[in-house]
Amino acid sequence: MKKYLYALLFLFLPAVSAIATENNAPEEVIGAVTVDTATAKWLYDQGNIFIDVRNLEYFNYEHIRGAKHLDVNSELFTAGDLNILAEKGQGVVFYCNGIHCLGSSKASKKAAEWGWHKIYYYREGFPKWKEAGYPTASFEYP
Repeated sequence: MKKYLYALLFLFLPAVSAIATENNAPEEVIGAVTVDTATAKWLYDQGNIFIDVRNLEYFNYEHIRGAKHLDVNSELFTAGDLNILAEKGQGVVFYCNGIHCLGSSKASKKAAEWGWHKIYYYREGFPKWKEAGYPTASFEYP
């Protein structure tokens, strides 16, 4: 019986591993510089614009302090709306919910297609930022 279970385990382990990898955000995005948490903090301290591309509920609950919100899955995610938040010559850092969230990679790719040149893809995203103890904020309803 144990041999049978081990055989099943070895048959299905590669498939499970492949599925887990497919759900991860890409490590790189053409036209953007992938940054880790320490570099994201440095970019933050330098005054680059952080754009939270998660849905509004996540943003309101907690986000990187000073970040702008633009939901990548909304009809409002257009070049015009991005230009309201950041001009093409400004550095923009896109983030979402970490390596299992595809939003920041989608936003980085779109920004590059639309002509932005200083694009930073913060793949590790909000979970690692918060874990590092860096500044966060919440939207408080009156």
